[in-house]
Amino acid sequence: MDDVERASDQKRLLNPSLTISTDFNLDHLESSSYSSATEDNGEKSPFLPPQDDDERPQLLRSQSEGSLLSRVSTGFFGVFIFFFIFYASDLLYTATAPHRSQTAVYVVKEPIPSSPQLRDSSEYVLGSSWDFNAVPSIREYYWTISDAIFNPDGIFRPMMLINNQFPGPLIECNEGDTIVVHVRNEAVNATAIHFHGMYQNGTNSMDGTVGVTQCPIAPNATFTYRFTVENQSGTYWHHAHHSNQASDGLVGPLVIHPRNNQGTRDQYSTDRVVMISDHYHNTSAELLMDYLQSDQENEEPVPSSGLINGRNYRDCADFDGWSCQNEKSRISSLETFTLAPNERHRLRFINTGAFAEFQIEIDEHPLYITEVDGTDVLPEPFHRLNILPAQRYSVVIETNLTTADSFWLRARMTTHCFARENPWLDSEVKGIIRYATPELSSKEKTHEFASELSEPQSKSWDEAIDVDCRDMNTTFLRPVDAIPAPNVTATMYLRANFEIGAWRLSRGFFNASTWHANVTSPALYRFMDAAKSDNDTLLPSTTGVNDMTFNPENEFVYQTQGIQTVNIIISNFDDGAHPFHIHGHKFFVLKQSPTGYPPEDMAELEAELAASGVLENPLRRDTVTVQGYGWAVVRVLLDNPGVWTFHCHNAWHAEAGMVMIIAARVETAKEWKVASEEEVRLCGLPGVEKGVRPSDDIWFGNFG
Repeated sequence: MDDVERASDQKRLLNPSLTISTDFNLDHLESSSYSSATEDNGEKSPFLPPQDDDERPQLLRSQSEGSLLSRVSTGFFGVFIFFFIFYASDLLYTATAPHRSQTAVYVVKEPIPSSPQLRDSSEYVLGSSWDFNAVPSIREYYWTISDAIFNPDGIFRPMMLINNQFPGPLIECNEGDTIVVHVRNEAVNATAIHFHGMYQNGTNSMDGTVGVTQCPIAPNATFTYRFTVENQSGTYWHHAHHSNQASDGLVGPLVIHPRNNQGTRDQYSTDRVVMISDHYHNTSAELLMDYLQSDQENEEPVPSSGLINGRNYRDCADFDGWSCQNEKSRISSLETFTLAPNERHRLRFINTGAFAEFQIEIDEHPLYITEVDGTDVLPEPFHRLNILPAQRYSVVIETNLTTADSFWLRARMTTHCFARENPWLDSEVKGIIRYATPELSSKEKTHEFASELSEPQSKSWDEAIDVDCRDMNTTFLRPVDAIPAPNVTATMYLRANFEIGAWRLSRGFFNASTWHANVTSPALYRFMDAAKSDNDTLLPSTTGVNDMTFNPENEFVYQTQGIQTVNIIISNFDDGAHPFHIHGHKFFVLKQSPTGYPPEDMAELEAELAASGVLENPLRRDTVTVQGYGWAVVRVLLDNPGVWTFHCHNAWHAEAGMVMIIAARVETAKEWKVASEEEVRLCGLPGVEKGVRPSDDIWFGNFG
């Protein structure tokens, strides 16, 4: 049995009320829509038999069709009735058909507290009254980014906050909605926001990646992100994509509901977001300067704490000399999830951290995984989740135990991955799962009552804790929408490793390239300029490395002509694990090996994959881990035009250079555009380079 236990035996032991049915037919599902640009709308429910795809259009047809003439007389009165019914029917159709309706606008402009504070966790509970069938709408948000001194776990530190609260706000929408985020930067440093996992089909410039799709938002500047969510649903998140500002506080969840999702929602009584993250007591800028200096090979900064939805409790008595304040008791400070007994509950786990891998469990409760990185999967029970930075897993639990009414939710860092020690580290952060009625839940919100509650006495699962830094075993997980991997048309080999260069500086590499972005000249703009020049030298008409428009020593760009399906074969020559994330797409995960090397013969590899059966319906996700000295094969359909970052989502590794660009369908580059002159204007604003990673030459000559 795998070190990360798959609770397969639970299937037979659970009583009928707990068993999640998977007895339904997938034959009707489309198997050709496997791309980011063309994927069918949201994944189908793993809890309900699939509905007829024609059910929703039937409503519209019933309102707009029918033999009206047969219902009226042939006289003048009949003609009058005919036209009356015709126009009334047309108006009714206009009011109900999504593609013809007036768009509703929902504006979220929350009050900004005068002092920094923890965001109310109830904001991360998805309301049961949400309208899944609403016409496509505009969801508009107003964010002010500012600096603050704050203490999520008790210890004060400088942070960057959205609307002076931590963590950031929830973005919630339906598939087909347009998201608008107005950002005002009142912080000292420039910034940018990336909406992690969004395809951004047709809105590449809204991807929020500094040096790739945009210039940073300078201090005292404003910028508006606007994009429509098409052909995807599930659990995502937003975070800063400039330097390592995400670990300073600029993170928050993003949830997309599939069209007509009420049937799925009825399968559990509550639905909520659970963000897990590592937490540092120093700023990312301070830690990054130490990490990037000479003689720091493979010595990533080790966190001091973990957080669950931004919360933890560290006893100030243990931090003599630190600025620290415990405003509440330990039990009142920990994140608590009050769940009604004898119900199913969905928890959407997101690792929003910079570095640490977490193993998550809820004592005595199997976790039925139902979603991975926005892809619904047939439910499978596990005792623990391994979740690396940027990954998401939805689980469903049932609150049907009678042994107790409260249980620990444990999130343990896999400390074997840490190259150094941190004397302040507490590697386990806990939350509380408490069975209670809604009436008790309301009472429990008061500080006085919470202080009276006792801590859980539940026990952890018996299996040994995994010490390897790796993805959990996902080979058992099958997407609900059964889509075979498309035939491969090109192959890209990547060697990921750290190398010691001049002045003993350790930098992350893909092949022979270590990334150092030009923050005032984004790659997207340079592609557009090269395309307009009609110069094949600047923009070669080939699939492969573009070493004409870009210098591959510090900007590795792999481009494709036309729609290509590319095998990305990654060999990790480093001793640390790398969670690799692709922007603008999902990839098919075909192979993850802990040791050795991939076959040199592609025919041999393809035969091995075919024999394994993985090509029939592989897991689709946007973040996959290659463990130390291991290798992996992912396949991606590059049909979404634009420049898309592929990088290690270990924030320290990305800042050290483990980043590259995949430019898809460059033959369409003449058609690429930015949304407005507002984007281009950012590049010339004062302070646009504040907060960028320092140039390596600041260390030249400065080593002992």
